[in-house]
Amino acid sequence: MKSRRFMQPLTSPIHFHTAMIEQTPVAVFLGQEMIGSGKIVQITDYIVKIGNEFYVRDACTFKYAV
Repeated sequence: MKSRRFMQPLTSPIHFHTAMIEQTPVAVFLGQEMIGSGKIVQITDYIVKIGNEFYVRDACTFKYAV
């Protein structure tokens, strides 16, 4: 059974920090294309690091993958 938040967007800083602390997998989209997924390693005001990849917060959409 999927979680209620499956594919819901992370829309506030608390969503990003909670996902990082809880090690919740997230998917990264650029437009309609999924360009990455995994657990958040680092967050700044401008980027989100997932694994070894950096994603620009303003350019991408981040969604819960579980």
